[in-house]
Amino acid sequence: MPEIKIENRIWIEKNGFPFIGNGRVTLLEYIHETGSMTKAAKKIGMSYKKAWELVKSMNAQASEPLVIKEAGGKNGGGTQLTQEGLRVITEFRKLEEKSKSFLVEEFEKCCIN
Repeated sequence: MPEIKIENRIWIEKNGFPFIGNGRVTLLEYIHETGSMTKAAKKIGMSYKKAWELVKSMNAQASEPLVIKEAGGKNGGGTQLTQEGLRVITEFRKLEEKSKSFLVEEFEKCCIN
């Protein structure tokens, strides 16, 4: 019997522009993990410039910044998430899980005998 798997992708737009989706949240997670935009961009397979464009877009649309850049110094600078950035990750991942659970439940109701 073939294995059946349900997949879905969700994203949130603000005023018709992408705000948060799986790719952007993954970027935020990698920024949090590495403390570096350069390392996060490499890990996701994206250019540094593209990563910063996405971060700037998210920061501009959010009620408060999700990511802040720390100035360089003796040990160099870095990039970190704000509390709002961490909250956005948590809430998006919860929404993803609820969405997937809903779809599995609905599929089982209608399609599995």
